[in-house]
Amino acid sequence: MTIDEFKSIVKKVTGALAGKTVDGALDEELNRTFPAAGAVFSELSQALRTGIDEGWLCPREHGGIKYGRAIDASAETHGFSVDVVVMDDVVGPYHVHPKGEIDMIVPETGGAVFDGRGEGWLVYGPGTGHKPTVSNGKAIVLYLLPDGEIDFTRPK
Repeated sequence: MTIDEFKSIVKKVTGALAGKTVDGALDEELNRTFPAAGAVFSELSQALRTGIDEGWLCPREHGGIKYGRAIDASAETHGFSVDVVVMDDVVGPYHVHPKGEIDMIVPETGGAVFDGRGEGWLVYGPGTGHKPTVSNGKAIVLYLLPDGEIDFTRPK
């Protein structure tokens, strides 16, 4: 698996997101259009596992979280950056999503959830913030950020 092969799979999703509002309706649409049991979700899940196993995805580790930005935001990815984390029963650092965040949740152990949500998609709208949390096991989370924007400043 090369980064270009990975990007071509990701673009199947980002192409469908182009120009859409990042909100609860998009959450429902993603789970309907790219369901966890569907071909694109399965292909992307396998690509994530391969990239992690090969060491080019999630090359960094801090606080029990493996992470890394795989793709910067560009016109090619319809304005989305692509980041990936691997978390195992851990709470990540608080951050805010200036333009929203779209998460693809891939449990690696049975029952693992990300922010209380199991396998599938989770969308946070613009201006929302959270401490990303994986509980009940290990999960891979791919997150798409409009224009690559994320803010790790502490909450007030």
